[in-house]
Parts: sequence; structure tokens; C-alpha cells
Amino acid sequence: MAINGRDWLIYELHLTNFSREALQLTHIDVLAGGTQVLQSFAGDELAQRTAIVAASRTDAQPVRPGESAIVYLEVPLNAQRPPRLLQHRVRYAITDGREVDEVVGGEVRLISRTRLVLSAPLRSGPWAAVYAWQWPRGHRRVFYTLDGRARLPGRFAIDWVRQDEQGLTAHGDADIVKNSLGYGADVLAVADARVAVARDGITQSERVSANPKHPLDEAAGNYISLDLGDGRFAIYEHLAPGSIRVARGERVRRGQVLASLGFTGDSTGPHLHFHVADSSSPLRGEGLPFEIDRFRVRGAGLPQMRERERPAPNAVVSFD
Repeated sequence: MAINGRDWLIYELHLTNFSREALQLTHIDVLAGGTQVLQSFAGDELAQRTAIVAASRTDAQPVRPGESAIVYLEVPLNAQRPPRLLQHRVRYAITDGREVDEVVGGEVRLISRTRLVLSAPLRSGPWAAVYAWQWPRGHRRVFYTLDGRARLPGRFAIDWVRQDEQGLTAHGDADIVKNSLGYGADVLAVADARVAVARDGITQSERVSANPKHPLDEAAGNYISLDLGDGRFAIYEHLAPGSIRVARGERVRRGQVLASLGFTGDSTGPHLHFHVADSSSPLRGEGLPFEIDRFRVRGAGLPQMRERERPAPNAVVSFD
């Protein structure tokens, strides 16, 4: 997946402590072919990427007996010579001060797959592409366990929030949902596809502050899932009530209006949540990478046209 002209591999390393002693992670090397070091993580950088599974404590060190840790990794790749095999060299110390030991494992064979390049899910802009790999409650780090299996559906999710040239997101009182600059914007099909799911009927609050907590199966609010083929689904969440224009089984064309941006489900403000996964269900799929065919990056200087990339975290972009 390309970001700012560079290819990245985004994934998680799962570690479990089966010993009887607490272990302190000190260093992780990502290896290509068993010898080449692609990326190294240590110190604060490693600690910020590590989380203990289902732990009430917020610190990620040490990993106590029986605990599992997840290390969230972003590794730069050479697009011309991508590795076929990854391994991980994990160094750790026993927390009573004894010497560091290491283990090499976590072998992964990389399978080449056609990149998924989509058109924009919205028109014009500016739109903030809201996500950040390091946010504890960002989509990237939120697992859902359903049907006895833990999944990370929002691994590559983006929340699209409309802004004006001054960076404001609403006219007047921002707590009034319909004052949001993005509210009611046309939501577009990102590819020629078939509608797998189109759910309407979830109501929305008039004020952001009045939005209640929803049951898990209503967290996505009103949503549409498009079957893109090859086991990939584009999922649009938090759509406005009564705005969905398509039905299950219908064929849609790239750029076709599907619905309107709204504020339904568990949302912190009006925006379009968009992600791609291997399931049509918002919470029952593993998040998959995607790129946008064309967008302009806003900011200092002239807007920069980017093609076949993912917007950088929290970049402000517009769509032609």
C-alpha cells in the first residue's frame, strides 16, 4: 500500500508469554529472507506500538505469564523488490534483571495480490482523512470478538470529515448535527459493484452530545456494503436515515450516489466511516488495504495531486 510515494506493509505481531516469569520486550527486528533488517523497534517506539490483550492496565510492559501482547507494525517496503518471506527477531529480558534473550519466529510468506484502487467515496472537499496508527481507540487497534474469533475490521478505516478553508467542521453550533459541513453530502460508489447489504432504519440524534450508546449490532448505524469481487467489500457507515438509494442485490456504477453522510450509530460527530474488509458485515471482517485513484493534498503551498495512494494520516484532501 502506497502512502506519500512509499510502499508500506501494515500488520500485527501477536506474542504470548508461556513462561512462568514476566518478560520485558526490548527490541523487535523485522527480517526479510532471514538476514536483511527492514525495520527495528525499541524503547518508547516499541512500547507505543504494544498493547496487552484484554488487560485493564494501560501499560504494555512487562508481558506477564499467560498474557498476550499485540505489536502494531508499519514496515516500509521496496516496491520493486518486495520480500517473499518475513521473520521477526524478538529480544526480551526477565524483569528481575537477568540478561536479555532472543527468539526468531513469526514467519510470514507474503502473497502478491492485485492492489485495490478505488475512486473517491465523496465529492470535492476539503475532507480530512481522520485516522492514526498510534491512537489507542482509533480503528487500527480496536478488535471485535464475534462468533468466537477476534477480528480487526477497521485496520485500514478512514473517517472522512468535511472542513472549510479555516479547518472548521461546522456552521455555528457544532453540537447541532445538521450544522456539520459534511452532513447530507452525497456518498458515492467507489467501484462498479453489487450491493451486498443496505441497512436503513436507525434514527439519529439532533445533537452530537445526545447520541446514546448503541447495541453492538447497531454501532455502524445505517450502512451499505458493496461486493467488489475477489472476496473484498467496501463498507460505508453512519449514513443519514432515509437516505439510502440502493437495495441488496442491485448493481451500481462507480460514482453513483448511494446515500447521504449522516450521524447514526456510535459516532463522535457527522462523518463517513469507510473501510474495506473480507466480509460484508461491519464487524465480522478483517480490514484490507485500499488506495484512492486520485486526490489533491491540501496544505502549505500548492495542492499536490496524488494518484493510486492512500492519504497520509489526518491529511486534508479534495477530490476532483
